[in-house]
Amino acid sequence: MTALDGIVGPWAGGDENAVIVGTGELAVGEHPQVIVTPALGSCIGIALWDACRRRGGLAHIMLPSPAESRVVGRPERFASVAIPQLANEVAEGSTIRRLVAKISGGSTMFGGDGGFASIGERNTLEVKRQLALLRIPLLAEDTGGGHARTMELHLDTGLVIVRSYRYGIKEL
Repeated sequence: MTALDGIVGPWAGGDENAVIVGTGELAVGEHPQVIVTPALGSCIGIALWDACRRRGGLAHIMLPSPAESRVVGRPERFASVAIPQLANEVAEGSTIRRLVAKISGGSTMFGGDGGFASIGERNTLEVKRQLALLRIPLLAEDTGGGHARTMELHLDTGLVIVRSYRYGIKEL
């Protein structure tokens, strides 16, 4: 049994095309798959999509960079590692220039961090910085606030659906 076995939702009903991305993980797929990551609080979900190949990927970013953590392992949880890796995996056999991005998450879940930018804000800034370094355009975002989200990337159209208990469903 994995930590994701108990996850339920309209996207998780035993659909063989649903790919679940856990915290600090990433996944790449092609149409007809739908890639989903639940529980985005201060974490950021980043979707990269290639419209020509209907191929894309989703990463669940926990922290901006390894310098922000004393825990070793799972480098894909860091924006500075995961985003270049995700871009290369999605563009495999093609070019990064065709990719576009959409992001969600980056909430301040438990109040402020003592006058400093919250981890959600720092995650959002680093994700945008990594995209700029790779020259991947950010087409849409649903970030900030104080609520958790679930993010779905539909690889047939590049549509991202963001679900939250507080605000319902939003299409990016």
